[in-house]
Amino acid sequence: MSETTQTTSPTRSRKHFRTTGIITIVVGIAFAVVGAVAYVMVSQTLADQRIVVADDADFLAGDDVDGPFSAYAQAMVIGKHAEEIGGGKTYAELPQDDPARESVMTASFLQASLFTSVVAFGVAAMAFVLGIVLVLIGRVMMRVSRE
Repeated sequence: MSETTQTTSPTRSRKHFRTTGIITIVVGIAFAVVGAVAYVMVSQTLADQRIVVADDADFLAGDDVDGPFSAYAQAMVIGKHAEEIGGGKTYAELPQDDPARESVMTASFLQASLFTSVVAFGVAAMAFVLGIVLVLIGRVMMRVSRE
């Protein structure tokens, strides 16, 4: 039995490489645009809330909460305040009839929301950077396909 091998012509391989390069560029542009739009939307949504980092924050005190660092700073200070209000106990550790329990619960929700926005900023930035990298890879593929 003889084994037959099929080879792809160099022209056809270049065409596939070029097509893959174009697709990579288009996907990269989409990622970069979506990442940038998401970052701006999260920033604007936070800014619309008119939250200001508390004066007793470890950093960025008095800054408007409209970015990942100010959101993180405010989340940390809320956690510090909740710990003080709860006497070092979390919501789950406080007795149900403790008057501080509701304040600690609200603080916990606010802190979690701010941490979620920090993660959203990170994902948006990652999508943007990944998009740029994909565009660069696609350009290299296009250039190689011409050689």
